[in-house]
Amino acid sequence: MSPRRPSQQVPDAVRDAVERTIQATVGSAQLTRERAQEAVDEVVRGAGAGAESLREKLLEAIEERRPATQEDMKAIRKELRAISRRLDAIEQRLPAKRSGSTASRSRKPKS
Repeated sequence: MSPRRPSQQVPDAVRDAVERTIQATVGSAQLTRERAQEAVDEVVRGAGAGAESLREKLLEAIEERRPATQEDMKAIRKELRAISRRLDAIEQRLPAKRSGSTASRSRKPKS
């Protein structure tokens, strides 16, 4: 091999310095890339959760505002009949009411 000329040594030295710099920064660049990807993933997850929450709230609001269907009315009637039967059973277990005249006779008039 022939000895390098001084004019060739400067570009080679610059090239070596650049290569060393690149090699030194590759690791940190990869770490930075991973951190950036994690941050983006976190933002996307947060946006997804926010969108899901908004979706649920909208569905609830729509459900509350929609008119009752025939099925809804049938279910309400069925539940009302069941409540009526329970109330009848409770009333049958209650003691008989006193007549109004008995209650008024037991009171003494105020003078």
